[in-house]
Amino acid sequence: MKSILKPLLMVAAMAMGMNAVVTLPARATLELNVNKGNVEPMPIAIPDFQGGLGAQISEIVTADLKRSGLFAPIDKNAFIEKIANPDAQPRFDDWKVINAQALVTGSVSKEADGRIRAQYRLWDIFGNQQIAGEQFFANDANQRRVAHIIADAIYEKLTGEKGYFDTRVVFIDESGAKNARKKRLAIMDQDGANVRYLSDGRSIVLTPRFSPNRQEITYMSYESGQPRVYLLQIETGQRELVGNFPGMTFAPRFSPDGQKVIMSLLRDDGNSNIFAMDLRSRSTTRLTNSTAIDTSPSYSPDGSKVVFTSDRGGRAQIYVMGADGSGQTRISFGDGVYSPPVWSPRGDLVAFTKQTGGEFQIGVMKTDGSGERILSSGFQQEGPTWAPNGRVLMFFRDSAGGPKLVSVDLTGRNEQSIPTANFASDPAWSPLLE
Repeated sequence: MKSILKPLLMVAAMAMGMNAVVTLPARATLELNVNKGNVEPMPIAIPDFQGGLGAQISEIVTADLKRSGLFAPIDKNAFIEKIANPDAQPRFDDWKVINAQALVTGSVSKEADGRIRAQYRLWDIFGNQQIAGEQFFANDANQRRVAHIIADAIYEKLTGEKGYFDTRVVFIDESGAKNARKKRLAIMDQDGANVRYLSDGRSIVLTPRFSPNRQEITYMSYESGQPRVYLLQIETGQRELVGNFPGMTFAPRFSPDGQKVIMSLLRDDGNSNIFAMDLRSRSTTRLTNSTAIDTSPSYSPDGSKVVFTSDRGGRAQIYVMGADGSGQTRISFGDGVYSPPVWSPRGDLVAFTKQTGGEFQIGVMKTDGSGERILSSGFQQEGPTWAPNGRVLMFFRDSAGGPKLVSVDLTGRNEQSIPTANFASDPAWSPLLE
């Protein structure tokens, strides 16, 4: 049984490491429309939560919401009312004066059994009402998760869409001299905290990807001298070889149900084609049979289609096919070279890296190839991965001697650096945790 859970009603979460009691809020009148072309960030006031750990929890909530680009936390020095009782109705007029549209109050306390109890209330300032209120229980090790879960709850209440803060990112931690770089599998919270290493760096590792079950990743390792695909259980460290294929193996990814891994294999004839492996039977199905290079496959969220790159038209472009390899159709026709396409978890967009005119661009297009938009341009940036709500991308960019992680939202206006102790590349975003 897992020690931590996403918020659930207490009746369904008794005896778990993290529980939530949900109070029924009044009907919300305050809402942020994230489907408009240009979203003006919502001014939101988040005073320090009451209690010994309150300031830390509220700071993480504030940072999460600000980093999304959809919220503009108000400077605490501007606050007129000092919240003494987070359960009491605030003086709404005091918050209207400083133009706050939403207010978050809360407290953090220690239970007799040693658990942390964190609770919050979300207030609609101009509607003069509370619109959400929940409390959570967790052990000391999950303080940050409580804050991320609260931020997710606020995000969902005010936007109508799932948040993405209670997630993790697996990536390649890079340290040492450029000509002798040590590369380790690492995992962290989406904001860069709680880094944990999953490999010792004795072998080069590349392209980690999360399974939909959240506790397993697939990645490539050169420990045998050739790239081989492995499965790794994150919590136990148990590892197994997916298969010992002849030739080179590239870019493994899971199917949405976690039952298959799709990848490209390079044969002796120099051609790379796409194969899918059933993880239970270990049977392999060839999906493309091209004399060109077909690589970087990614499933659609419903598992019915696959997007990939191929240079069969002379240079690398993006193609879509059925999950069985049928109906292979080119969807990108822009200038430049396209590389690793990744299907959005919402199913509406494909993210990609595009190299053109000496620049590397991170962009998105609709799944039929229309509506191409560039979100970020720079020198040598690549490897986009989606947040589980399909609103934010993370990628890596070469800077000052090595790669660093960067996130950008779908407007392209909100670009953020993700702090890591060392250089970092090949990020892969997890689904929401449970």
